[in-house]
Amino acid sequence: MANFSKSNVPQFSVDIYQNEFLPEGGREVNAIVTVTSTGGGTSGGLPLASQAPADLPGTRPGAAVVIMVDCSGSMEYPPTKMRSARDATATAIDTIRDGVAFAVVAGTHQAKEVYPADGGLAVADPSTRHQAKQALRRLSSGGGTAIGTWLRLADRLLDTAEGSIRHGILLTDGRNEHEKPEDLRAALDACAGRFTCDARGVGTDWEVKELTGIASALLGSVDIVADPSGLEADFRQMMETAMGKEVADVALRVWTPQGAEIQYVKQVAPTVEDLTARRAEAGPRAGDYPTGSWGDESRDYHVNVVVPTAGVGQEMLAARISLVQPHPDGTPQVLGQGLVRAVWTDDMAASTRINPQVAHYTGQAELAQVIQQGLEARKQGDFDSATAKLGRAVQLASASGNEDTAKLLAKVVDVVDAVTGTVRLKARVADADEMTLETRSTKTVRVKK
Repeated sequence: MANFSKSNVPQFSVDIYQNEFLPEGGREVNAIVTVTSTGGGTSGGLPLASQAPADLPGTRPGAAVVIMVDCSGSMEYPPTKMRSARDATATAIDTIRDGVAFAVVAGTHQAKEVYPADGGLAVADPSTRHQAKQALRRLSSGGGTAIGTWLRLADRLLDTAEGSIRHGILLTDGRNEHEKPEDLRAALDACAGRFTCDARGVGTDWEVKELTGIASALLGSVDIVADPSGLEADFRQMMETAMGKEVADVALRVWTPQGAEIQYVKQVAPTVEDLTARRAEAGPRAGDYPTGSWGDESRDYHVNVVVPTAGVGQEMLAARISLVQPHPDGTPQVLGQGLVRAVWTDDMAASTRINPQVAHYTGQAELAQVIQQGLEARKQGDFDSATAKLGRAVQLASASGNEDTAKLLAKVVDVVDAVTGTVRLKARVADADEMTLETRSTKTVRVKK
């Protein structure tokens, strides 16, 4: 029998990988920070709805989720699309564990709460899950697409929740054509930091940059479901992951000494996400970079610091990395900590050695960038640039062992030699293959052991 103890709350560890040695006059320090949370279990230490004993203690609402379903007119073509969306949403509802607050929103050029339809959230139990699935039968397609209004309604609903874990799941099949780009941007700015959101595009008529921008702003995942029949499995997995979150509002706090300057902070695994511009000042020479909610998982971050120069034999603390979460009394709770060092040496071999983790993730970040640049060049008709960029992508994917990305690239280019990055653009590429490559371009692999 599974152990559903509420004590199964994740514990955090912070590991630093770097070459701390700098040559005389050297100033740039790179470190990969691996943050791991363990002990929460795949459902955050709490059972999924189908597993929970009715009298399980400790399953009061500590989390809330809002599912936003595109119900615009295009969802009716083909008819299987809307049907698949309803079935996928029903599966997601079945996956919500008892005690979690939830709601379902129908999105068109406006947003409407389908369930519980009272301006608030329902608390998941067998009865409310049944009622929610009955309400899904009333979903029909018609109207336009204004995603910002969906997000604002989700934010209002989630604001009524008692728990700290607030999550959204958003499904769309089209472009955000019925509101101005600045309206969507304003909605994202208003919702950022208030809830996380996973976004899914079904079919091939939606805009990749639009959906990736939503997921990025709200610290969630993004993916394509080219065939509507795949929605059910994808929604189940998304909801299971959301149910696994146990610790909310976690930030990576980076402190640097006098004279040192942060160049960038990026998440580099499981996806590339630049957090540099999201820094929030956290006291003298310290800044917080948001990481969202955590369950049982591990992520890698690349921190680049420029330090004041020093003489051979000297050493300094280049940065202190802390994982922090706000405490109810307002003081930050430190969940884990690691140190980044700088040591100046005249040993050429030591100072020129590149740490394997740093080298690997520098390549993975470049891989994401050249894929996006190559696909954009291809769209613009600059085939020479597209060939060069996508050839470099093939080379990087091969060298790093990123087999999933390599397979996606092979649907866009003919690979002549992966090692040298020699490729030819395919004359014809399916929209779904091109969009899948672009959507998943930021997904990375961990360093080979």
